[in-house]
Amino acid sequence: MTLWFLIFLSVLQGVTELFPVSSLGHTLLVPGLIGMHIDKHAPQLLPFLVALHLGTALALLWYFRKRWIALIKGFIGSLRGRKNADGHMMWALIIGTIPTGIVGLVLEKRLEALFHDLRIVAAALMVNGVLLWVGDRLTRARAERSPEDLTFKQAFLVGLAQIGALIPGFSRSGLTIIAGVGAGMSSEKAAEFSFLLGTPIIFAAGVLELPKLFHAPDQLFDAALGGVLTGIAAYLSVRFLMRYFEGRGRLAAFGLYCVVAGAFCLGWFMLHQQPV
Repeated sequence: MTLWFLIFLSVLQGVTELFPVSSLGHTLLVPGLIGMHIDKHAPQLLPFLVALHLGTALALLWYFRKRWIALIKGFIGSLRGRKNADGHMMWALIIGTIPTGIVGLVLEKRLEALFHDLRIVAAALMVNGVLLWVGDRLTRARAERSPEDLTFKQAFLVGLAQIGALIPGFSRSGLTIIAGVGAGMSSEKAAEFSFLLGTPIIFAAGVLELPKLFHAPDQLFDAALGGVLTGIAAYLSVRFLMRYFEGRGRLAAFGLYCVVAGAFCLGWFMLHQQPV
């Protein structure tokens, strides 16, 4: 992997991991479009991508550090019998994390097969765009509520939405924001809950997969550099997105992009041979 290719993938990952446009989908589609070769069969690929996810998780932890401190304090208080909003929300995040953790462990290998057909990835990106448009319609129809007011059942259902992102082309943040909006939150609050909910999953995936890199010592430098670059890009992305949704930014804009980009990629890979 060349230095410029590494920089390109790292920045692409950092931006698209948090934008509701599917990071994995873009990591597979964009290099294929511009002729950059990714050996999807290389055993180092997934651990390298997970190292980039670890950079994203650290960026999210830093951005929401005050929020996490309050949530952890509330959680400890709840264990001591003191009911509080932060403790309730921390339990909601834990419950919301369970579905993806279990399904990811069971289906990870089977879903990897989808990585090899870019037409499936492009089609999934189009569906992701349609779902974002639906979520935008829900935003204007629902009353706003706080993440602290979510029931445990609602938190579980929002977490369940993350399972769809195991398929490349579907966005984890996009699906959970849509589910959060469906539960009555504004786009801003749903985005905050989505980023908080995704942090443990992204971080845990990085920690579990990172040891695989030690079986290929020549990948350690690439992974470390990629993680740093991704972390910087992810931090700037979450700052932008939170301000975007605070300013009543719409999910439909991302939905339109996904449909157009997905349709273009689908047509391209139907007419051109896919990279091997």
